[in-house]
Amino acid sequence: MINSPVLVLNRFFFPIDTTNVKRAFLMLYGGAAKAVNLNYETFDFNSWSEISASKDEDSIKTVSAIIKIPRVIMVVRYDKVPSKEVRFNRYNIFKRDKSQCQYCGQSLPKSELTIDHVLPKALGGKTVWENVVCSCAKCNRKKGCKTLQEAKMKLTNKPIKPTWELLSNLYIQTTTYDEWKPFLSFVDSSYWNVELES
Repeated sequence: MINSPVLVLNRFFFPIDTTNVKRAFLMLYGGAAKAVNLNYETFDFNSWSEISASKDEDSIKTVSAIIKIPRVIMVVRYDKVPSKEVRFNRYNIFKRDKSQCQYCGQSLPKSELTIDHVLPKALGGKTVWENVVCSCAKCNRKKGCKTLQEAKMKLTNKPIKPTWELLSNLYIQTTTYDEWKPFLSFVDSSYWNVELES
């Protein structure tokens, strides 16, 4: 429970990151953040600890109290939006390619797609935005370690580095909380957010 995710907002209620429950409580206790409820009301540590947790809500038990776990916190003094490069990870590759095989154009669930190197690694191809695409298993097998010309295949879209979108860089868990819904529009697992190495 102490390592479960908490959404972090800037002081304008814009999502900027996630943290864990332990760090969220430290930020609340130290006055660096406030807890936020579904009605956009904010609470400092003392006022948050006075809210009683119901049986079905996650909470932390201390010697003297049971404190409801905040699922969203707002950093009091931070008003910026992080400026970052797009993370080179599976999630963002699949998002860029709209979960479509870039050879046959078929839309498939992520579990049925792979990542293929346009110029195979065996032929000197690098693991970079411009050389990786989503591929269905059938097309990936057909292409194998050949170039596009050798395999007599074409790309439906030229792979490029996408522009950054705020939420694509957040570490989003497969389990979300109702308190996150006003601030987030998509969910995905850490598998899709792990940065790939070149």
